[in-house]
Amino acid sequence: MLKTRLALLLLASIACSTSVSAQQTDSLKKDTVKIDTAQINKLRINSRPNSIPTRVRPIQITREQLPVSMLDYKVIHWKKAVTFGLNFSQSAFTSNYSAGGVNSVALGTNFIYHTEYNKAPFSYVSELNLTYGVAKNKGQGKRKTNDRIYFDNKVASQLSKHWYLFGALTFESQFDKGFNYVDQGNGRFDAQQISNFMAPGYLTESLGLEYKPAPYFDLRLGTGTARQTFVLDKSIRRFQTDNYGVDTNKTVKNDLAFQMVALFDKDLMKNIHLNTRYALFIPYGQSLKYVTHRVDAVLSARVNRLINVTINGTLLYDQHTSKDAQATEGLALGMLYRFP
Repeated sequence: MLKTRLALLLLASIACSTSVSAQQTDSLKKDTVKIDTAQINKLRINSRPNSIPTRVRPIQITREQLPVSMLDYKVIHWKKAVTFGLNFSQSAFTSNYSAGGVNSVALGTNFIYHTEYNKAPFSYVSELNLTYGVAKNKGQGKRKTNDRIYFDNKVASQLSKHWYLFGALTFESQFDKGFNYVDQGNGRFDAQQISNFMAPGYLTESLGLEYKPAPYFDLRLGTGTARQTFVLDKSIRRFQTDNYGVDTNKTVKNDLAFQMVALFDKDLMKNIHLNTRYALFIPYGQSLKYVTHRVDAVLSARVNRLINVTINGTLLYDQHTSKDAQATEGLALGMLYRFP
């Protein structure tokens, strides 16, 4: 009986130990599952969906030499322009026209050739300006309305941004004979010849400094200027008391002087252009009354490609040609062609 009780107690002890061991085993497994789940959730929160780890490398830019064929370009240092103008006017009256009038015909022409060469620091500018106009009234011979030959050449070397050292050669004269008409009464006029080609004629050599702050304006200061005045037609001397400053026994007079020339050439508006030239001539060793001033201005307004209106004028003060200031003005409507 005792043995039986001991056996039952042993069996009960074994059963209890087995149950405790089973419970401990289950709790450990449960805790392990909880820990794994927390780590998985943490990984899910800190990671991006479908993210693939990449390796970022710094961008490197290298210079490569590529073969390039040269374009067929040519630098042209010359610039040329030609301007030709033709003006024509005519008027006619019947013999019984109550207001009166004289039949007349007038023709005026103007030719300008301008060329430039620019290759820093060297530049060359040449301008040829030819102007001639004539009018004829009924009962009178033809009379000039305008007559001028002007040829200017300038070579310059750049010293700074706006200053140049220049040398210039200028020729000036006229084409045809010029007359002074003296009214003798009864509609009769006595024509006295006062000028001709190279009577007078001027040849001027100038050396000095040039100031050019803009393409449309330049100022020449010719500290060393020489001018020759020619009177080759001796027939005009009996009507010229001063003979343009040339001795009556000679044909040429030489002067040394200071010369200033200012040029302004610009489009004031789209169809309006102004060209102005002022020349000051101060001869050395002579009285200030022999200082010469000359202003030439041309204002042209373009109506269309060929038709234009031109106003030109000249103001001259020269004691060798007249004791008082001289002036001329002209208004013309005609054809003007400029190339290019």
